[in-house]
Amino acid sequence: MTPTLLASSPAIALAVVAAACFAVAATLQHDAVDGVSTDGSRLGLSAFRALVSRPGWLLGLAAAGAGSGLHAVALVLSPLSVVQPIGVLAVPIAVLLTARRTRERPGQGVLLGVALSVAGVAAFVSIAANSTSSTRVPDFATLIAGGISLALVLVLVLVAAFTRGWRRCVAYVTAGAVAFGLVSALVRALSLQITTGLVAWTDPRLLGTAAGIGLALLVGGWLIQQGFASGPPEVVIACLTVVDPIVAVLLGILLLGEGPATSGAAAVVLLGCAAAAAAGVVSLARYHPDARRARAQARAAAIAARSDTALSDDHAAVPRPAPRP
Repeated sequence: MTPTLLASSPAIALAVVAAACFAVAATLQHDAVDGVSTDGSRLGLSAFRALVSRPGWLLGLAAAGAGSGLHAVALVLSPLSVVQPIGVLAVPIAVLLTARRTRERPGQGVLLGVALSVAGVAAFVSIAANSTSSTRVPDFATLIAGGISLALVLVLVLVAAFTRGWRRCVAYVTAGAVAFGLVSALVRALSLQITTGLVAWTDPRLLGTAAGIGLALLVGGWLIQQGFASGPPEVVIACLTVVDPIVAVLLGILLLGEGPATSGAAAVVLLGCAAAAAAGVVSLARYHPDARRARAQARAAAIAARSDTALSDDHAAVPRPAPRP
């Protein structure tokens, strides 16, 4: 059965509400993480333990849990390629929440990033909703999806370890988004395994899929908290809500059998929409006020260091008077 936008409207409505929950969660958790992070770029175990006593972080966790529950129900009702990209609506909501909290108007680069992300994903949803189909999950598809996702997460964590600033934030959150994209794919696979009745409740494939969902949630949650420690909430939520659906949709098309109705032309347009959304994330990350302030501080520190070095060289070059006999 090929779904249409009308048939998918209940799932889309749930996904929109879930996006609002994720935006609220990102704003609350970023503020909490920023208050306990010691070096402003990485969240250690001691700082993470301190988070559990912060009401703001716990409230953000509750909002994220509510959003995840609504999102999971939407995935049961409709394919990945329809539900998953709607989460990008959390980006403009997070921008509005931060602007209200900081009383700082977003710049043109931020607005351009939001527009590209939302437009790219909106077009993605419209095309995907009318060009995908639902079939039974092929054997070993979830295992292959887990292996590919694990490899991507490890590469991105390695990149984050050797970068700083907004690049570290994007690398960490992209790794977390890959893990969450895997969660969405596994939730969709689990729902298909149960509803088709082809897999028994005690089947190892079913139990393995459920275990994979739990593990991917833990890994993705930890990586997202690292992103909060090194970047603003809008960048975190933008990267998460763009990369997550792209990964989930690709896994759905390539491994879960959701792509037979997707033509070659539609696939090219889908990739173009994904590229536009990714460009929006980069623009938002690069031109966010926090990123601009960090670059200005780095330039000021470099100028001050060069000035100190020049003064030291000048003092060293001044000849000392010879001692009197």
